[in-house]
Amino acid sequence: MIDGMDHLPSTEAAVTALRGLAHLYEREIEVTHDIGADQTSRRTAAGVGVTTDTDGSLPHEAYIEFGGLPRVSVRLYPEDDALIDVEGVECPDIPRDDVPAFLRSLFDGLAYVRARRFPPGYWLIVPLPGDRTHKELVPLILLTPWLSARVR
Repeated sequence: MIDGMDHLPSTEAAVTALRGLAHLYEREIEVTHDIGADQTSRRTAAGVGVTTDTDGSLPHEAYIEFGGLPRVSVRLYPEDDALIDVEGVECPDIPRDDVPAFLRSLFDGLAYVRARRFPPGYWLIVPLPGDRTHKELVPLILLTPWLSARVR
């Protein structure tokens, strides 16, 4: 938890937590905000000039890129989830509250790649609090030097 936050109630709170992580791990961070139903990626059906959802809320989405290795980007969605890209490997549907822990595992060197002999394949394994892990298939073509160095 960054600054004692264990629940990230908004996209802005999550961005603040990620800025804290960037500072803690001495990484550059670039943040882009998309605000309004006509701007967010999951609301492509919104009409021209329509900025609010049908309930009157103003959706807020953010895209964050971190400098350094591994190459990491995060897209925070208004629906309390995120898409995290690690060296080209997309990890979808990460709960917004798990994003800081996911990134800490990456930046602390706890994440690794598991190699399987049969069927052959590689999986990115990211430990999360509470004895949970996130597993994502790594296509062989996406096995970058950073990912290759973490194969077990």
